[in-house]
Amino acid sequence: MDTSNPAPLVNAELLKRYPGRRVRCVLKLVRAEGNSAFSGLTSDGMHVSVKQVPSATSLSQYVEVIGVVDSDRSIRAEMCTNFGDNFDMSSFNQLVQMANSEHQSLFI
Repeated sequence: MDTSNPAPLVNAELLKRYPGRRVRCVLKLVRAEGNSAFSGLTSDGMHVSVKQVPSATSLSQYVEVIGVVDSDRSIRAEMCTNFGDNFDMSSFNQLVQMANSEHQSLFI
């Protein structure tokens, strides 16, 4: 596991903290835009666009995206991992908040 470039867990609210940096975000798929982009809802219920989705990626209802923040509502994907069709976004949002608080050293 490569730990030289950690990717913090984020929701839409936290994207603005990491412009140009690599992050991890779980999204509920809202709309696929061909094979190269999609939009989804983050764990805090906001819309985010994902661009440059790796080719041959089929998407489930919940997808983890690892990529670089383009803007406060856009991620350029490096990797997408299907999390299936049943995922507790509320609990994940609590985890995201903990990972970006005084407990950050436990997650990065």
